[in-house]
Amino acid sequence: MHGRPITLTVAAALAASISFTTLAQAPAATGGAMKATGPGKGAMASTVEITATVEAIDKAKRAVTLKGPEGNVRTVTVGPEVKNFDQIKVGDLVAVRYLEALSLELKKGGTAPVARTESAMAGKAKAGEKPGIGGARQITVTADVIAVDAAKQIVTLKGPERTVDVKVHDPDQFKLVKVGDQVEATYTEALLISVEPKAAKK
Repeated sequence: MHGRPITLTVAAALAASISFTTLAQAPAATGGAMKATGPGKGAMASTVEITATVEAIDKAKRAVTLKGPEGNVRTVTVGPEVKNFDQIKVGDLVAVRYLEALSLELKKGGTAPVARTESAMAGKAKAGEKPGIGGARQITVTADVIAVDAAKQIVTLKGPERTVDVKVHDPDQFKLVKVGDQVEATYTEALLISVEPKAAKK
């Protein structure tokens, strides 16, 4: 798979990751531009915050169907760690906060195995508090640099599952990359869903 710019889709392609942002068809987001943080290092982040409405609840499956501000619908399954699930009602307003971030680090002459690792964590509201769902996961992928195209400033990375082309816009950063190096990509996403008090009707 070739020709991808250096955006969050690079981590998605390397790590086969997913995003929760489909709930909001055109959410207000901040960040998103890759910035150099040092020689051979770059990072970017994007945050989204929307308000959704609880459209349906399946108590047997512990599933909540949410409708975003643009009419998009998504069903979220709530694990048993959320003790206050029974407090959620149809019509409740839900705040959905989502963060995804990507960092890239060049490993000169790296010899680490090409690999993908994933870790996850979950949070929950305390008993008596408003229901909440919190979760985060981090995916780290180590990929080999197998080709460098100086004319196009494209670096080809071979990960554990696929090969991608990365456009490096910063010429100073591009000069650092050589065939035989490795790139470590760390993709992080966090999701927090919390029930908000209903706005008073006017």
